[in-house]
Amino acid sequence: MRWRSFEWVATPGRALGLGLVAWIAAVATPAAGQEPEAVVTLEEAIAAAMRNHPALIQGRGAVRTAVAAERSAWGSFLPSISLSSGASRSSTERFNPQTNTTVTGSRDTYSAGLSSSVDLFTGGRRGAELRQARAETDAAEASLLNQRFAVILSVKRAFFDVLRADEMIRVAEAGLTRAQEVREAAERRMRAGTATRSDVLRAELEIANARQSLLQAQAQRRTAMFELGRMIGMDGAVGARLTEPLEPRPLGVSDEELVALVLQSAPSVRAAESAARSADAGVSAARAQYFPSLRLSGGYDWANQTATLDGGTKSWSLRLSLSYPVFNGFAREANIERAEVQATVARAQLEDARRAARAQLETVLANLRLAEQRIVLAEEAVRVAEEDLRVQQERYRLGASTILDQITSQINLMQAEVDRVAARYDYQIARAELEALVGREL
Repeated sequence: MRWRSFEWVATPGRALGLGLVAWIAAVATPAAGQEPEAVVTLEEAIAAAMRNHPALIQGRGAVRTAVAAERSAWGSFLPSISLSSGASRSSTERFNPQTNTTVTGSRDTYSAGLSSSVDLFTGGRRGAELRQARAETDAAEASLLNQRFAVILSVKRAFFDVLRADEMIRVAEAGLTRAQEVREAAERRMRAGTATRSDVLRAELEIANARQSLLQAQAQRRTAMFELGRMIGMDGAVGARLTEPLEPRPLGVSDEELVALVLQSAPSVRAAESAARSADAGVSAARAQYFPSLRLSGGYDWANQTATLDGGTKSWSLRLSLSYPVFNGFAREANIERAEVQATVARAQLEDARRAARAQLETVLANLRLAEQRIVLAEEAVRVAEEDLRVQQERYRLGASTILDQITSQINLMQAEVDRVAARYDYQIARAELEALVGREL
């Protein structure tokens, strides 16, 4: 990017001003490293984040662990079976009375066994543990869904930050072009004798300010691109590309339906409900310690001194045992107390999660509606500021106003354009926050 140089009579102060402008112009030239190494759409960015984000990888691992625990709890209803086998060789020594000598040798032994056992009655402990494991699986899945939409929200924020920075660069470049046009107009009027050197100096100052805004926008874009790359698991700067216009669109559901969705199926509420069910099942499992347990076990054993299935000794066993802990140092009472406390806390957290989701819904909806209104007002402000700048440019050309009036109109237009960009992307972020809260696309 090259800037026109402005020639005037050199003085020490003016030379310093020219040096500052030249330095800003050199720094404002985009470096090759600011260009993105890849450009992705929003759908591609979300898909990459679903594969690579550590929070989702951890969440999927938690679901797998919970499913394995649920399978183990279900397996406690089935009998356990074990198979054992062994072989041994030992030295022997005996006295032979016929030869009046000691005879040494070895003895081989081979054995195998099959045993099985099953709990016939546990006082409801296995059923409670199975309900608890299923509730923990539901909680893990709800947490994964919550993390999924949280990651989508973070990706959308990073994606829209890149687009916002792109538009801010275009706004800054347009402001710089207008500032250069103001300087050219001031130079023409100064040569014609209808303006002073102060007009040119003010125009130069506005150019310097516009270049600083451009530098800031470029720095923000670079930061946003690297953040987007981190979010989707890619090295380097990643650019953003839109596939559809960013215009406000209807939600498709009423406010009452949104309230019902949040209270019933919001990921945070679902996770709290599953945690409450798990805690209640934990209380039932703890209370089952007051009941006796009944266990049936049996086995079949075989042993032989040769490695053949013929012969040998065979035996079987069958056992029915009843166990009841009469006193275990108040350990049962302590376990029940801890489980009841956890259940009480889980129910309180569930109610708080519902209230928090309801309050957050009102906040997000208010931000969404405000952003919609701001977009309309910002569009109108840009239209008014453009017309005001056009009028001031014509008045300045005719000598009916000062350059300060034109610069003020130019600053107002740039601010209106900045507000329009902010309103458009604030709406997109607010909509993404609403989708993350509800747990579904809207």
